Amino acid sequence: MQKSSLLRKAGKYMNYGRKTTDKRLKQSYSKSKRYANKFILSLGEMIFMLLLTIVVMAAGAGAGVFMGIIHNTPRINIDSIVPLGFATNVYDSAGNLTDTLIMAGSNREEAVYDELPADLVNAFVSIEDERFWKHKGIDTRSIIRAIVGLVTNKSSLGGGSTITQQLIKNNVFNGGREKSKGAKIERKLQEQYLALELEKNMDKKTIMTNYLNTINLGNNTLGVKVAARRYFNKEVKDLTLSECTVIAGITKNPSKFNPISGRENNEKRRKIILQYMYDQGYISKEQQEEALNDNVYDRIQNVDLVARQSINTYSYFTDELVEQLQETLVSKLGYSNTQAHNLIYGGGLTIKTTQDPNLQAIVDEEVNNQENYPVTKFSADLRLSIKHADGETRHYSTETLRSYHKDVLKDGFDGLYPSEEAARADVDSYKAYLVKEGDEVIAEKFNAVLEPQLSFVLIEQSTGYVKALSGGRGKKTGSLTLNRASNIYRQPGSSFKVLVSFAPAIDACGKTLGSVYYDEPYTVGTKTFQNWYSSQGFLGYSSIRDGIIYSMNIVAVRTLMETVTPSLGVEYARKFGISSLTDTDFNAATALGGLTKGVSNLDMSAAYATIANGGLYTKPIMFTEILDHNGKILYKSDPETRRVIKESTAFLLTDAMAGSMVGNKKFARGGVSVNSTSTRAHLDNMSCAGKSGTTTSNRDIWFVGFTPYYTAGVWGGFDQNQELSSANGGTSYHKDIWKKIMTRVHEGKEDPGFTKPADIEEVTICRKSGKLAIPGVCEYDPRGNATYTEYFARGTAPSETCDHHVSIEVCADSRQRPTQYCPRIVSRVIIKTPEGSKSQTDDSYFSWPGKCSIHSGVSSTPGPDDGDNSNITVAPTIPKGPGYQSN
Repeated sequence: MQKSSLLRKAGKYMNYGRKTTDKRLKQSYSKSKRYANKFILSLGEMIFMLLLTIVVMAAGAGAGVFMGIIHNTPRINIDSIVPLGFATNVYDSAGNLTDTLIMAGSNREEAVYDELPADLVNAFVSIEDERFWKHKGIDTRSIIRAIVGLVTNKSSLGGGSTITQQLIKNNVFNGGREKSKGAKIERKLQEQYLALELEKNMDKKTIMTNYLNTINLGNNTLGVKVAARRYFNKEVKDLTLSECTVIAGITKNPSKFNPISGRENNEKRRKIILQYMYDQGYISKEQQEEALNDNVYDRIQNVDLVARQSINTYSYFTDELVEQLQETLVSKLGYSNTQAHNLIYGGGLTIKTTQDPNLQAIVDEEVNNQENYPVTKFSADLRLSIKHADGETRHYSTETLRSYHKDVLKDGFDGLYPSEEAARADVDSYKAYLVKEGDEVIAEKFNAVLEPQLSFVLIEQSTGYVKALSGGRGKKTGSLTLNRASNIYRQPGSSFKVLVSFAPAIDACGKTLGSVYYDEPYTVGTKTFQNWYSSQGFLGYSSIRDGIIYSMNIVAVRTLMETVTPSLGVEYARKFGISSLTDTDFNAATALGGLTKGVSNLDMSAAYATIANGGLYTKPIMFTEILDHNGKILYKSDPETRRVIKESTAFLLTDAMAGSMVGNKKFARGGVSVNSTSTRAHLDNMSCAGKSGTTTSNRDIWFVGFTPYYTAGVWGGFDQNQELSSANGGTSYHKDIWKKIMTRVHEGKEDPGFTKPADIEEVTICRKSGKLAIPGVCEYDPRGNATYTEYFARGTAPSETCDHHVSIEVCADSRQRPTQYCPRIVSRVIIKTPEGSKSQTDDSYFSWPGKCSIHSGVSSTPGPDDGDNSNITVAPTIPKGPGYQSN
């Protein structure tokens, strides 16, 4: 009846009989109707085309969005779609286990497919993915069902994820924890795409095995093998049907459905699973009833029998190692950041490192030897969160503590304490000041930090292997904490001169170690530069070798600004591996290490290792091999090298820096004492070269040096940038530590010296001009013999003679330019200072003298022509007659 009624109603509107059709045709051709129908037809066509355009545009936009999402899908590595939760072991170069990388709950044990009971596999398939064995990665029926459930807001209809998708979600998308629907939809599309790709390369049994070994089954339990032991104290292969369904019921929500705290929920879900298994033909009715009648929950253990591995505090070496592992897995092997993180902490990897246990022990002992520090002080590392009575939560720190002293107590406190107890007492006093009635301390972290601090890096320059690394002194209280050796940046001071000024000047700009610059006050923009030895005045003409040995600021700045240019200097520093330079570092201060961000000790040590390695940079290597859970090599470290400077340049810099580590005094007049800067770090048992660095107000102290075997960088300072005054430890303790460590490191080793390349030659030059010495002139500089033998790369030695020394005739009595009345004339060597220079320097003391004031013939005062040098000529060679004298 119902069907007939519907047909009759339809016929009322849809009568397509012959008479009716003829009638409608006649009506359509009537004049009055014709135009109306034409108009309606045109309007309909317009509306149809508009709708079609909208649909096409929407489809195009949707397709574009879809393709964009697929394009951004993480690349998958088949080896990464495996269970996680296996501890990663780290070994030093001697094969000793040094650290275990582990994330919470990494207690997984791996089952193979043959161990898995058919009931267990079938239980998971029936409840999670009933068409698992038939689909190609995604299940269209499940997807449609999930969409209907989403539209109708009926979650009971189930989700659309297959077991393959769930495996990808857990291993690629970190379990799928998106905060927005849009992000979840994007992840779902990418997940489906990857599921199709995975099933092209991985068989169903492997997917199922990996899935069952991956899933979280509650109560610190990962994978079915551990779950069988955790809940039933038996091996997975021995599980009964009833026990299999208990475990299969957990995975939807491990905290809600686990059989201990969520027994009631698990029991309801277990009944559903058994029904699904029966409906899908996996079990008989009798098996279902038997399982339902089993008091399975009475056999579940309410104790944690899984042996948990202890989570240790990583060493500073391991802290940096973890960062390099993450970067390598992402950049070299194509893992996503999430995949790389999960693989490092739960992939059961074996990491073979470059760390030498004996050398690391030496470094640790000396860095932590209290006797190596002139003073012992402490700083407070404070993090404090207070929920105030007004409902607002405020956060306080070491910085706000110092502001409290400055603004409230106004006591001139410098942030340093004489003891841990004093630091704790001050923090308690500060907390009492902050916490008022009704306030609640919701989080607090305090640690007393030993000061001054230190970091040390030891690299084998021939391989790039980091042999030892220390990121600080004192007890390390956590993993991946502040690592002063690698992930903090401090101003490098004069240790940067070699990299940004002197290396490019010699390597690319035609300069030599003998090239001279005039040491006098030097202004760039509004900044006038001084030397660290300001009490000694300015020294006049000084060579690049002088600039290195005596750490001369003016020579470094003039070299950068007048020869190298800041852009080329920064380019060289980056080639040396300095990764922290910014676009604001193209300025004169960069020559002295005045950088926007600063540098890390690891980068500085690698840069100097480049010089030690003949100009060949090798990216620091922390590990040699990464092996997966099955012992297969995932990655083998090959040195990443590049030529930065010529071998000859490296040798020349090395020779000059070797000179800074032995006793040398700057060529100057009596009373001026400027000495080499690195003698305190000199090694008695091995050839060595290096450069010190001290920043403004002595807030950072550096020494980076090398031997024929190893390069080492040491940094010292306070975490909060207090001044290293004599009362706070001084500015030399780091060199003592460098010397002690390197002396012990090289015990028993032969000293081969630094190899001189074949294209290095020796030429005698004048130290005041950097040119060939004039016999009989340059050796008679008023301060002594100004000639010396210098090294040059072949073809770069000077061909011109000295033009800064001049031999002139003077009055024997006044040592000034003679007049016609002077009874006795002698020769004297003087220095020509730069044209226009009016600075008082060591050279200006021995520049052009005035007219004789003793034998003027008129008075004892100088005449009006004093200072006129037009009648003085250079005498390249002056015979040493009986009247020859010099100062």
